[in-house]
Amino acid sequence: MKNVTDSFVSLGYWPSAGSFGFNTDILATNPINLSVVIGVLIFFGKGVLSDLLDNRKQRILNTIRNSEELRGGAIEQLEKARARLRKVETEADQFRVNGYSEIEREKLNLINSTYKTLGQLENYKNETIQFEQQKAINQVRQRVFQQALQGALGTLNSCLTNELHLRTISANIGMLGVMKEITD
Repeated sequence: MKNVTDSFVSLGYWPSAGSFGFNTDILATNPINLSVVIGVLIFFGKGVLSDLLDNRKQRILNTIRNSEELRGGAIEQLEKARARLRKVETEADQFRVNGYSEIEREKLNLINSTYKTLGQLENYKNETIQFEQQKAINQVRQRVFQQALQGALGTLNSCLTNELHLRTISANIGMLGVMKEITD
């Protein structure tokens, strides 16, 4: 301790050289100055430093706590999203299966409907052909009948005389009279 006080006392005895310079005696200057500065810093800065470290520690802990809460929320959201994804995939598979079966059902219905329509068209075609054949047959019959009637009228007109005509009328009246007597 005597050396420390001697060092401070000896400061008053140093002559000023008029210029600035470095003292190269490390044992006399630096360890003493450093020990004083460090002592003052420790004494006065201990509270400030511990407060700074406590604040920093609290901020780090709060950040960790918030990160954990965010992580938990993110995990929860991820699980919900995965559950929704599984549900949507299941629904998509059901729609796909139902869609394929619905397509097959519609395809079969369309095929059946087409066959039914084709059958109806075939029946209509056959009926139309039959109707046209019957119509043609009736037209031929009518023409044959007309030609036969014209031929018969022509033959009758050329062969029938008044006397033959009167005899035919009389024979027909006689037959009507006989028929009347039979019915009475």
